[in-house]
Amino acid sequence: MASIYDLKPRFQALLRPICAKLAESGVTANQITGAAMVLSFAHGAWIWLSGASGCSLALLPLTLFARMALNAIDGMLAREFDMKSRFGALFNELSDVLSDAALYLPFMLVAAPGLVAVVVVLAVIVEIAGAIAPMIGAERQYQGPFGKSDRAVFFGLFGFLIGVGVLPSEWFGWALWLALGLSVWTIRNRVYGGLDG
Repeated sequence: MASIYDLKPRFQALLRPICAKLAESGVTANQITGAAMVLSFAHGAWIWLSGASGCSLALLPLTLFARMALNAIDGMLAREFDMKSRFGALFNELSDVLSDAALYLPFMLVAAPGLVAVVVVLAVIVEIAGAIAPMIGAERQYQGPFGKSDRAVFFGLFGFLIGVGVLPSEWFGWALWLALGLSVWTIRNRVYGGLDG
């Protein structure tokens, strides 16, 4: 199933020179992972404490883009610069679900708080479904249609449109039903992908 994640190799190619410079400077993959999580928690706190202000929502795409770049860089540092570790693998998976929760739970202030909470819980299950595949001898699963990158585009787009006043917040509530359905579909795809692997 197609996903924005499929664009990752091209994105990584653009970031590779930056990655090499960071490695030369002694920056570690775990430090980049931590920076991405701190950034996510900071922006999530801003949305929450500001009562989902227009500015905090409108600038969310910038934070999500930076987070995606940091996530790509930490993976390249680990794989291409011999920084893999058991702690790093666990930290990477945990930081992703915690960062998603920190960034998206504040959308409960925008519309349909119950649905937002359900979609965030499903996002955690999506990532667990992909991460546990190695337990049965398969590779880590990244199938869509609503993986980490797809969620970022969804929340970033709605955050921006609501933040600048182009879209009524009520529309976001309706769109969450789509996010819910796509999340369930993604869980199914990752479970079966692991079984087939």
